[in-house]
Amino acid sequence: MDPMRRKILKTGAAATAMAAAPRAFAQQTGQGSFYQKGPVRIHYEEAGSGFPLMLIAGGGLNSTIAGLSNPFEAIQEFKGEYRCIAADLRNANTGQSSGPLEIDRPWDSYTDDHLGVMDHLGIDKFMVMGFCIGGPFIWNLLKRAPNRVVAAVLAQPSGWRPEMPTLSYDTNMAGWGPQLVKRRPEITMEMVDRFLTRMYKNVDFVFTVNRDFVRSCQNPVLILPDDIPAHPYAVAMEAAMLAPKAEVSMFPWKEPKERIPLAVRQIRSFLRAHRLASA
Repeated sequence: MDPMRRKILKTGAAATAMAAAPRAFAQQTGQGSFYQKGPVRIHYEEAGSGFPLMLIAGGGLNSTIAGLSNPFEAIQEFKGEYRCIAADLRNANTGQSSGPLEIDRPWDSYTDDHLGVMDHLGIDKFMVMGFCIGGPFIWNLLKRAPNRVVAAVLAQPSGWRPEMPTLSYDTNMAGWGPQLVKRRPEITMEMVDRFLTRMYKNVDFVFTVNRDFVRSCQNPVLILPDDIPAHPYAVAMEAAMLAPKAEVSMFPWKEPKERIPLAVRQIRSFLRAHRLASA
């Protein structure tokens, strides 16, 4: 072969490989993109293929995609079987999503974002798994879009403790709020106070819905209880007892660490059963 032609082919092959590398990396780690509606801009990622599975990380109002590594690597565990979709929460201080504080409808504003991303992707029916604050978000999704959520997994869900009634409000006023105001000078602590008061005060149970709703909910749910101040065992179990199509995991399922794979196996079996049932 002519030396010049050989050089051109070699250069072309190298360029092709370099161009393919970012695509391969994106497929491996998840593809980041943005969904925008008015002043709201939501950063989301997709990984894997198959039936859509929304993943909601823990971390309270600082929930971001990066948080899906705790207590196990959720994307890695499920991207081989599902189209995993995850997003940074609006105004999470370590995330890339942003939007106004909708003081009169805090929980619904976040649910707007969750449903908005799925609409943007052209997804009608999906399953969802959420950790920590993902619990209240999932109950609100079930309330707002029951015909779209095929099945839901609530892992270590947040809830209200009568002995610590202002815990979630206090934690966010001390942590999330001041950081947000520092980053976003148009937002004041007075606005944060009103937002968090609407979210976390004068509510109980799972924050977003009442016991009558859970009792009437016909969607399949799997609940994996925790028992730390922000994740009350009693609330998780009460919800599991009330919901007519609820299942519950072993407890504790995170300690010792050797139990986590058993919990993941149960989640996988639960999702697979309801995915097939919906086909």
